[in-house]
Amino acid sequence: MTKHDAELPGEREALRHLLATIAYRGGKVLRGAPPEFGSVSMGAGTRTAVQILAHVGDLFDWGLALAAEGKHRWSDTPGDDWATEVARFFAGLAAVEAHLASDEPLVRSARRLTQGPFADALTHIGQLAMLRRLAGFPVKGENYFKASIALGRVGPDQEPPVFEFE
Repeated sequence: MTKHDAELPGEREALRHLLATIAYRGGKVLRGAPPEFGSVSMGAGTRTAVQILAHVGDLFDWGLALAAEGKHRWSDTPGDDWATEVARFFAGLAAVEAHLASDEPLVRSARRLTQGPFADALTHIGQLAMLRRLAGFPVKGENYFKASIALGRVGPDQEPPVFEFE
């Protein structure tokens, strides 16, 4: 462990809130997406929606390996079934949340986990939201500041939006 990986007071809770935020925003983008959405892409040479979602699942696997073991263990899941990858998204969040909620040590810092796998996950959730709009399956915008996001709520069952834009 380096000085960059030392845990500061409140960081674990902040990271858990970030995971709950990812679950809320990701859940909103995934909810109601038809199975055929998985094959949507921006064109040749770009990932399909299901491939992007599989990549997000890989990010959570990597994040858990970093948090629990300090290891850079990466897999590149091809992703071919939308429902499987949606379930994997929430299972990955739950696995990381379980580690963070436990008394087990956080081997890599919340700062590093934020700047690496979890910020990347938010980026890809934004890509999926954009793809949904382009594919004709738009998701309403929302004032996320007002959203009901709670520590530990990382599953598909999220609170309804407080303030969506028309």
